Amino acid sequence: MLRRALFATPALLLAAPARALDLPAEASQGGLLLGQGAQGLRLSLEGRAIRVAPGGEFILGFGRDHGPEAVLTVTDANGRASQRRIAVRPREWDVQRIQGLPPAQVSPDPAAMARITAERQRLAAARATDSARTGFLAGLGWPARGRISGVYGSQRILNGEPRAPHFGLDIAAPVGTPIHAAMPGRVMLAGDFFFFGKLLVIDHGHGLHTLYAHLSAQHVSEGADVAKGQHIAAMGATGRVTGPHLHFSLGWYGIWLDPQPLLGA
Repeated sequence: MLRRALFATPALLLAAPARALDLPAEASQGGLLLGQGAQGLRLSLEGRAIRVAPGGEFILGFGRDHGPEAVLTVTDANGRASQRRIAVRPREWDVQRIQGLPPAQVSPDPAAMARITAERQRLAAARATDSARTGFLAGLGWPARGRISGVYGSQRILNGEPRAPHFGLDIAAPVGTPIHAAMPGRVMLAGDFFFFGKLLVIDHGHGLHTLYAHLSAQHVSEGADVAKGQHIAAMGATGRVTGPHLHFSLGWYGIWLDPQPLLGA
């Protein structure tokens, strides 16, 4: 049975297993959908082939700025193709102004930019992982306890300069606060990055991954398998920060998603 914890509302739960494809008719910008199909189905979302688990489960992600509709192409075991149109609900985004950052962290010099470019390539490679794991079926759990200091999708104004939107959930607490794996998976990346500071990226299968940044310590290494709720790191203030917090991101391949609607109170 699919886990209720993965969804924001009961309307997204899957039932009626006799149907060829069970999938909510509506998503939202930054949202994640879990569906289930009959054996032998092949799926493609806007040209991207979608991995289907042995039990028929699959996931779909929609970016912050996705348009009002997405098209899922469904090909059955006999080769017959049809299309399912998914409405993507628009959202409004906050504006967050952050002052007091070191100028070099807002406008890096050429040497720092070379480092940042290399780090982005490492991160992109980790996020491109497409494993057959099904850790995402366990549902998303809170990685840490603390005050919410930043939300997904907000437009960032850093030292008065507009920058890219914020693609994560910030949880503020003292340095050393325990951080736990949000779902079971495998550590694909552990490093110390210019902007993110010490970070971990965990693969949960089917392109879904979580990122934990600004850590003071990492308690697991690359290649390690982790359980949901396992103590994997400690909160810190490394990288581009104004104080200790966890930057927690949820991604599906190259798309950043909003983890907050999938988390309990």
